[in-house]
Amino acid sequence: MSKAVPELDPVIHAQARLRVVAALNVLGDGDEMAFGSLKDLLGMTAGNLSVHLTKLEEAGYVRIIKTHKGRTPVTYVALTKRGRLAFEDYTKAIRALLDNAGGMT
Repeated sequence: MSKAVPELDPVIHAQARLRVVAALNVLGDGDEMAFGSLKDLLGMTAGNLSVHLTKLEEAGYVRIIKTHKGRTPVTYVALTKRGRLAFEDYTKAIRALLDNAGGMT
């Protein structure tokens, strides 16, 4: 009897988006990270990060907060509850896939 191969969330599965979600998941509930800090942490260009954040935002996994510090525009990014749950499900699916890898031929 073979176990079903778990489905991996295609929104998170892309390497860059997985890195974004993993980085944001370390933050506490309701905490956010400045776009520039996230960009530097991940070593991504602003354009590349923006594209992936848009995809994550469309899925409801991240929240983008645009505000100002004085006269300077600042963008913050936070993982939503839905995003946190999706990441949790994704990591469970990866673990199940790896645990069952020995039985697949």
